Amino acid sequence: MPSVSTLSTADSALLVQLSDSHLFAEADGRLLGMNTRDSLIKVLELVRQQQPHIDLVIASGDLSQDGTLESYQLFRDLTRQLDAPARWIPGNHDEPQVMAVAAVQSALLEPIVDIGNWRVTLLDSAVPGSVPGYLQDEQLQLLARSLSEAPERHHLVCFHHHPVSIGSAWMEPIGLRNPEALFAVLDRFPQVRAVLWGHVHQEIDRERNGVRLIASPSTCIQFEPGSDDFAVGDQAPGYRWLRLLPDGRIETGVERVTGFQFQVDYGSDGY
Repeated sequence: MPSVSTLSTADSALLVQLSDSHLFAEADGRLLGMNTRDSLIKVLELVRQQQPHIDLVIASGDLSQDGTLESYQLFRDLTRQLDAPARWIPGNHDEPQVMAVAAVQSALLEPIVDIGNWRVTLLDSAVPGSVPGYLQDEQLQLLARSLSEAPERHHLVCFHHHPVSIGSAWMEPIGLRNPEALFAVLDRFPQVRAVLWGHVHQEIDRERNGVRLIASPSTCIQFEPGSDDFAVGDQAPGYRWLRLLPDGRIETGVERVTGFQFQVDYGSDGY
């Protein structure tokens, strides 16, 4: 796997976020009726068409649905075609110990990446056996250390669970359970520019105290924005790109596959 490119602090960096792929070991594995392997392949084809040079790929959790080694190996094999350095963080469906086996002899699980004039810090918000997330003390300490050790850089902080309300009642109880602890750290460091997460299977781009709060679609099923009850939207699978500019600004957008046909099956094994 390529190493993180040696960009100068005057260069911009192009990041691609892939989130919530929910892969199975089986080739025909489906989530709510969608073949998640096929949808990820289609998203990766779109990424390759649109992003000829990627400086870093961030896989922001729920890489796997069944937690099998085969599913993580598949994710690693499929994303290798992007020919870019990558980092993984676990989500609530992931099995961290199995992820670690799949990431052996790689930098996939390293939590800090310096790229261009930026530092990207990747945190583990997953709690074994739990859908909601929580940032343990060691993760908050990692964040504070990462921020304090690079005051001259702009900072992007990534994890899986949403730290703010997204206006969907059913998702309120399954986000980050200690967001106040997160923001207590972030508010101490003016160099923080953005927070990036997955989990919500939809695009969000807001601001809090001058910090961008960004979430992204899944590479498989999408959740209907603003829905009080669990509902799958008709938006197509997609990914997010982020251009980190040397002056601390971020250009970002979401791209989705076209012509993707899918019939939701609420009677199948659910999310």
